[in-house]
Amino acid sequence: MQFKLSKDILEQISKAIENGNDGFILSHLKDLHAADIAEIMHELSEDEGKYIFRLLESEKAADTLLELDEDVREDLLESLTTKEIAAHLNEMESDDAADVVGELPEEKKREVISQIEDKTQVSDIEKLLIYEEGTAGAIMASELISVNENWTVERCIVEMRKQAQEIEHVYNIYVVNDENILIGVLSLKTLLFATPKTQIKELVNANIRFVYAHQTQEEAARLMEKYDLVAMPVVDENKKLLGRITIDDVVDVIKEEAEKDYQMASGLSEKVESTDSIWVISRARLPWLLVAMIGGIFASRVIGIFEGEIQIHPEMAFFIPLVAAMGGNVGIQSAAIVVQQLARQGIELNGIIPKLFKELIVGLVNGLICSGIILSYNLLFSDSVNLSLTVSIALLTVIIFAAVFGTFVPLALNKYKIDPALATGPFITTTNDILGALIYFTVGRILYSAF
Repeated sequence: MQFKLSKDILEQISKAIENGNDGFILSHLKDLHAADIAEIMHELSEDEGKYIFRLLESEKAADTLLELDEDVREDLLESLTTKEIAAHLNEMESDDAADVVGELPEEKKREVISQIEDKTQVSDIEKLLIYEEGTAGAIMASELISVNENWTVERCIVEMRKQAQEIEHVYNIYVVNDENILIGVLSLKTLLFATPKTQIKELVNANIRFVYAHQTQEEAARLMEKYDLVAMPVVDENKKLLGRITIDDVVDVIKEEAEKDYQMASGLSEKVESTDSIWVISRARLPWLLVAMIGGIFASRVIGIFEGEIQIHPEMAFFIPLVAAMGGNVGIQSAAIVVQQLARQGIELNGIIPKLFKELIVGLVNGLICSGIILSYNLLFSDSVNLSLTVSIALLTVIIFAAVFGTFVPLALNKYKIDPALATGPFITTTNDILGALIYFTVGRILYSAF
């Protein structure tokens, strides 16, 4: 049954916590998914959330811990003893356990690892912690099913049964040689229809997609999306099998990247949540606000340069917001399209010059349409032909420039290994405000002096 959190449920659980009615709480939580319990904990107070978490049996508690937002999980981990954390880690897959351990302070991290009972789990966690954050190795799990190419089908099935006891979901069977080098993948259907004495090397499919441990997690996500994979093996430089990345890990990566790009495009310099402190939120917003403010100062200085023209032709001031807004919007549109293509790695194949030329043509078409509309408007409602021509020509020029500039900036940032999503935010808007004002008044000075 689909769970839907309501105010009544929260009030009932809060009242049960207050009265110490653990039986009522457990009866409501026992059939819920860990994600639903995490949702309840997010809506309760910090102390109430910790209270119901301690009532959960070990496996459910471990799953719930993974579903919590980072800030809530951090507060919860601070309240748990190292022994309690170690017990929860025993119930997790190695990649999830490594993620949780990685969030702990260094001293507490060592204590927790020393108290994990499963030594294989300890070994897997320590191996995963070696990999740099953001790499495929850092998000892979060590648990997988691998078989030797020299085994028979009969032995393969026996060995698979042993390995599968430690794995929650079996997606693929990976085939390796005696040096643990990845050879290919084995289809379960092929295995079922093969004779017991057939060797695995005769059944293996060598056409397999894999990712190196040092590659970025974004590259792993892109490959899995491209080839519609639910799991993908991770290998070292010598192609030795290390682990696997599953679809749930990739969904988390895609979500994190989308959130990061959205916040960067919105002018936030770091990841923030609505529950963060006022200082943390202000710190994330302030840098780009200062950039925008400085940009506004430069824009005002540009306008100040043309103060004489404004005094003689004050009607020009009416269209400053229009020119600035159109330039900013066009720049962001162009930048957003390029950033999307860069995320799919589609630019390199087509080349940069054709992309710039295409945006130039698009800018020209859109500019002609918009400038034609504003020209008609001004000819109808304004007595000044000079103003009509100035606004139209300036708008056409600004739109063309903004389209090309909005395309070029993310490409340049990407070339120098800077996140191109930066280009879709205040950077483009502020720059176009300054240059838009400069273009507008320069065109006005030329036309008014010519006629």
